[in-house]
Amino acid sequence: MYIIKRLLTMLLTIWVIITLTFVIMKFIPGDPFASDADVLPEEVLQNIRAKYNLDEPLPVQYALYMKNLMMLDLGPSIKSQTRSVNDIILDGMPASATLGIQALTIAMFFGLILGIIAALNHNKPLDFFAMMIAIIGISVPSFILAPLLIKYFAVEWRLLPVASWGSFQHSVLPSLALAASPMAVIARFMRSSMIDVMNQNYIKTANAKGLSTVQLVIKHGIRNAILPVITFIGPLAVVLITGTFVIEKIFAIPGLGKYFVDSIFNRDYPVIMGTTIFFSTILVVILFLIDISYRLIDPRIKLTSGGK
Repeated sequence: MYIIKRLLTMLLTIWVIITLTFVIMKFIPGDPFASDADVLPEEVLQNIRAKYNLDEPLPVQYALYMKNLMMLDLGPSIKSQTRSVNDIILDGMPASATLGIQALTIAMFFGLILGIIAALNHNKPLDFFAMMIAIIGISVPSFILAPLLIKYFAVEWRLLPVASWGSFQHSVLPSLALAASPMAVIARFMRSSMIDVMNQNYIKTANAKGLSTVQLVIKHGIRNAILPVITFIGPLAVVLITGTFVIEKIFAIPGLGKYFVDSIFNRDYPVIMGTTIFFSTILVVILFLIDISYRLIDPRIKLTSGGK
């Protein structure tokens, strides 16, 4: 019953996002064809607007848009006459997803390790060292870290390519730049959660029974401490996988971020709406899956609306 309610809530949330996005885009000042007003005759502009249903009343435009969405059609791009929004998303998603998955893997792996090391060595040198790395990761923005990585690893040491996209080597530096900040946040989350879990009575009881530190950490510590971290990882995964605009711009990666930024400058409303809805839908779906995954990670959590 809980899963059904959450599924209905997810669908309602997606509908609200679609509706708000549609309304906001329609009330933004300006016209995607304003730049052509001095070049094309008024009759031609009217025909173009009619092609994109912009001459219809707002309720009719909304109904047509929702009808197309039901068929998974995000519409045509205004500025790119030969490509649809679906084509643009399909073109940009592989690069963004590859970069995001690599960055998320790096952030989770090293973030969890740093957090566990810091928690098990609370107020000891290793704790301070791990948290120092975390503070540096949070303090240095990705748009500052990225040029530094390019300067040393690509330009001076010539270990990796400068920019562009095409091979695994091209993805290493942007993945590191993208993973630094979330890795630091995951480390701090995991440290706090792990310290709290390791001070629980059942951990002390298990320790008194003779379980080793490794057994305590693996069987009881990580499993319970990771739940708060997963709540943070869900939205983070969406941000990383669907594309980070600044990193993609710095490293000349042909991902969704590039197309989204270009669509804003070009007032390509269908692309802006389509990518926004695409991002939001992935976020809502992942949050839904995270709710369900809690039960798999910790069987003591019951998937009931009353929490019992």
